[in-house]
Amino acid sequence: MTAKNAFYAQSGGVTAVINSSACGVIETCRKHSDKIANVYAGRNGIIGALTEDLIDTNQESAEDIAALKTTPSGGFGSCRFKLKSLEDNKREYERLIEVFKAHNIGYFFYNGGGDSADTCYKVSQLSEKMGYPVQAIHVPKTVDNDLPITDNCPGFGSVAKYIAVSTLEASYDVRSMAATSTKIFVMR
Repeated sequence: MTAKNAFYAQSGGVTAVINSSACGVIETCRKHSDKIANVYAGRNGIIGALTEDLIDTNQESAEDIAALKTTPSGGFGSCRFKLKSLEDNKREYERLIEVFKAHNIGYFFYNGGGDSADTCYKVSQLSEKMGYPVQAIHVPKTVDNDLPITDNCPGFGSVAKYIAVSTLEASYDVRSMAATSTKIFVMR
């Protein structure tokens, strides 16, 4: 069996969490080069696949990929672009499959929230029907922690960290002004 390539894309709000997930996906794929030859990342999420704007991660060193773990924002660019239903916009899904075929992509990793999970499901359905089966894997990221059958989404910890740091900083502000003015701070 010839190794297929993988496509990875980021979706939704960005944090270092989304880049840590990218690092994990790419490093794991590299460990299984007998099954996954290369990972292409979509520039600006799924839009990168639709416009065939792919980043060849094989051109990046192991050190650069590892650095994603501490890189803020979205290393490959993200998007808030929701693909409509298969019935309403079959052409976009067919375009994805065309690009996947052109680049020998057999694995699709979509890093995001509920809409991204839904897109993975639709891509897997259509790819099967079109005779080019793609393994579509959702990589959860959402800060909302609202994905079914997911105990804790990786992004949820970033919200907890943000609230903790913001509360700590506010306490310093109150303490520095408490002698003459502000003694109470309410954070909602």
